[in-house]
Amino acid sequence: MNKKVITLRKAITLAKNLRSAGKKIIFTNGCFDLIHAGHVTYLEKAKKYGDVLILGLNSDASIKQIKGDKRPILGEKDRALLLSAFNFIDYIIFFNEATPIRVIKSIKPDFHVKGGDYRVKDLPEYPIIKKYGGVIKILPYIKGCSTTSLIEKIRAAYCQEVIK
Repeated sequence: MNKKVITLRKAITLAKNLRSAGKKIIFTNGCFDLIHAGHVTYLEKAKKYGDVLILGLNSDASIKQIKGDKRPILGEKDRALLLSAFNFIDYIIFFNEATPIRVIKSIKPDFHVKGGDYRVKDLPEYPIIKKYGGVIKILPYIKGCSTTSLIEKIRAAYCQEVIK
């Protein structure tokens, strides 16, 4: 069992205890289907906004809903295992919905961090975070670092090999 993976119920209790101790909670989320340098850079920077980084990880069902039947490439247990190896991620919580709104409403993180391919006012979670007084931070986009481009490179390399 992965010790960093927690349930929503445990996350709610954890958030309450952390707040009581004066700690700042950072939350971010995503699919993290094929982990690449952009993910690592982004997650490491996210951690700098507070004390405890909770990562909302889209479940396999959630990814299929968003990206179609060919995704995810890696299953949720494998993705969680890989992400839990990073010391800057403190906890991981799965969510089955297309957005992490339910998790955010429940734990009310001080900071919600997203990558530069998002705009604050376009985030579906923006109204909820604004309402309880949380802060959204958008980190700079790292060019050339996306799971989609990585998948395309792999497919192109495979097709070139098949053609030979």
